[in-house]
Amino acid sequence: MTATIVFDFDGTLAIGHGPVMAYAECAAPLAGAQYLERVETALAEYDAGGGGYRDGYDVVGSLAAADGVEAAALSDAYARSRDVLGTPEAPVSAVEGIDEILESLGRHARLVLATNAPEAGVDRVLESWGVRERFDAVHFTVGKPAGLAPIIRLALEDGPVLAIGDIFDFDLAPAVELGADTALVGATASTSPESVTMRGQTIAELRPDIEAWAASAASSTPAPEGASPRLER
Repeated sequence: MTATIVFDFDGTLAIGHGPVMAYAECAAPLAGAQYLERVETALAEYDAGGGGYRDGYDVVGSLAAADGVEAAALSDAYARSRDVLGTPEAPVSAVEGIDEILESLGRHARLVLATNAPEAGVDRVLESWGVRERFDAVHFTVGKPAGLAPIIRLALEDGPVLAIGDIFDFDLAPAVELGADTALVGATASTSPESVTMRGQTIAELRPDIEAWAASAASSTPAPEGASPRLER
């Protein structure tokens, strides 16, 4: 048996509003007056725990839609912003100490990345951070929340699961429904009324708790007879 940690990408491993503002820049020509200024104001409100938005991408899309920008045009703007992910046009910051954190967790658990984002740009960013090989499996365009359930369900067949993300409804609700543990990070961590296993601003802040979960989960899931220890993967 093997414990599994399922990570979200945007807002969880990748932090900062660089990609969000790249999306806004692509949508701006179609939106109303002072659109970018309104996005920045709403993002600041979201970061402070207000506004009622799901995340930064919801800020961009909601304000553009209110200006009359159609869904197809927004989808195209988002796709174009992802093509430049990790470049100076859409800078991405990693959680502090990400490689060290993943290396430590990988000693005890199988690490899985499950994101709604397309592959474009994400692999490039993971490679630039030097962490692509830390993941045992990577899933793009998952279609959360529904698309996350099969990933969690399959992982639970092998042992305990911890899902980590910044949007409860998308990243964690399917895990809760299936009996997995959860860690909520990001701007809503301190204000969300949802019941989660642990919560904090960033994975770096939660590192001791996540490492303790991984070590405990690993010790409670004996490997099948003849299997190699998780450390030797």
